[in-house]
Amino acid sequence: MLSARTHLLQSKPTVLIVDDSASIRKLVDLTLRRDGYVVFSVSSGIAALAAVADQRPHLILLDVMMDALDGFQITRALRAHPEFSDIPIVVLSGREGVNDREQGYAAGVNDYLTKPFQPEQLMRVARQQLSQHVGELVVA
Repeated sequence: MLSARTHLLQSKPTVLIVDDSASIRKLVDLTLRRDGYVVFSVSSGIAALAAVADQRPHLILLDVMMDALDGFQITRALRAHPEFSDIPIVVLSGREGVNDREQGYAAGVNDYLTKPFQPEQLMRVARQQLSQHVGELVVA
């Protein structure tokens, strides 16, 4: 198994978008691709867990409110799994209350952006998380 750092150095950074809103997935996808990221997305928590296992992304951008498994449940499941526990997770949520943020951080998220957000905010947070958790990021 490749380490996250080795995996990053061998390929462009990959980002998994998990959101039940097709329009949010599309907006985030376009923003990230313009900056050179490889992006894939899913619309449910169950699909997210399968995608993480199959693709081993460098970063996960995760909505909170979804059917079946919510974003916090997904985060806890990934943090409990040794192979995936180090993947940075950023919540993208319309829930902006202090309790929501606290619940997210308690579950293990690395950062929390509230919708609506600006593309520049998204890119700043993505770059920051990748550089802190994976190493120096060079996007071709």
